[in-house]
Amino acid sequence: MIEQRFDRGVHLRSAGTGERGTLLLIHGLGESGLAFEGLLRSPRLAPWKMLAPDLPGYGKSPWGAKTLSLEEVALAVGRWFAARPEGAVVVVGHSMGGVVGTLFCERFASEVRGLVNVEGNVSPGDCIFSSRIAAHPADTFETAALPGLLDSVYRAGLDDRPMRTYFASMSLADARQLHRHSVELTEISGTETLARHQAALGVPSIYLLGDPRGTGERSRALLEEAGVRWRAIPDAGHWVFLDQPELFEDELLAFLDTLD
Repeated sequence: MIEQRFDRGVHLRSAGTGERGTLLLIHGLGESGLAFEGLLRSPRLAPWKMLAPDLPGYGKSPWGAKTLSLEEVALAVGRWFAARPEGAVVVVGHSMGGVVGTLFCERFASEVRGLVNVEGNVSPGDCIFSSRIAAHPADTFETAALPGLLDSVYRAGLDDRPMRTYFASMSLADARQLHRHSVELTEISGTETLARHQAALGVPSIYLLGDPRGTGERSRALLEEAGVRWRAIPDAGHWVFLDQPELFEDELLAFLDTLD
């Protein structure tokens, strides 16, 4: 059963017993913990304590007076998690959450057992929504561009289940935070250094992608060059855990088994 509550200023979804450890599920740009509810309900993952917080400015978590950078979000998540009783965690970050998760692992290595980067940003080709958002001025994005973006996500959701949940989450996001993170994601993806950051982590890690509609060839090449182990899940796109939940769980559990 999924439990929902506020935990020290963070809206948190959680599930699982924790017999095998803890998974920290970090959502992507415009998303919320809603995206992970299928994983939270999975009997196969029930032996793990799963924590899916809504990041600051997203989902049901409060909007701050000021926006936070990706670095500041990672630090905030780290401080929040360090105050919890679970101990070392396996980070599962999707999309922007893969970037935040990598930063988390760099800053809080002693709290981390491993990283599962799911469709996280690697190169400019991964900036599907962030590049669209970043193209608009920050001061007019909320009124001039966000309504149209939400409409396009809504229409896409008529035929695409992941986009339906994305619309629900994006409707709750702080437009200021959404824009700031979009700009940061396009900038950091343009450096093409994120794969090297993951490779340099002092913890086991893997990159999971959807094929053929997910992470593209340039990002795959950068992962290869950096020496990051990656796996493609067939007939899937960006929300691979929604497109192919059983296959995604197979890959996730196989990685988790290597940590024992």
